[in-house]
Amino acid sequence: MTEPEQIAAVEPAPVIWNPNAAANWCLLFTPAFGAYLHMLNWRALGDSKRAASSRAWFYSGMGLLVFYLLSSLVIGSKASDAISRLVGLVYLLSWYFASARPQARYVKERWGSDYVRRPWGKALAYALGGFLVYLLIAAVIGVMAAIVQVTTTPSQF
Repeated sequence: MTEPEQIAAVEPAPVIWNPNAAANWCLLFTPAFGAYLHMLNWRALGDSKRAASSRAWFYSGMGLLVFYLLSSLVIGSKASDAISRLVGLVYLLSWYFASARPQARYVKERWGSDYVRRPWGKALAYALGGFLVYLLIAAVIGVMAAIVQVTTTPSQF
C-alpha cells in the first residue's frame, strides 16, 4: 500500500471539489471562482487558516474584476486591455502557484485520487450566472460611458 492509500484507509476524505479541475475552470471563470471553491475545500478539510487565505484570494479576485470594469473608464480601452491582461495573467499565476497548487498537492499526498468529488453542476451554473451578470454590468457601464462621452464632447458645428 502506498502512503496516500494508507492514510485514506485510516482517515476518510471529506467530499470536495477536485482542486485541479477548480484551477482549470479558472481559465474560463477567473481565479476568484477557483479561490472560492478552494476556500470551501479547505473548510471541508478542516484547515481554517488555509480557508482564510483562499478567502483573501477570492476577495482580491473580485476586486480585480471591479478594477477591470473601472480601468476601461479611467484609462481608455486599448491601454486598459493591455494592463488588464498583464495584471490578470500575473494574478492567475500567483494564485495558482501560491494557493491552488498547494491544495492539489495536499489532496494528492493525503488521499491520492481516492476521494469523493463534489458534483460540478451547481457550481458551474453559479459561475455562468456570475459571468453573465458581470457581462451585463460591463455592458451597462460601457453604454453609460458612451452616453457621457457624447453628451460632454463639444459639437464641431
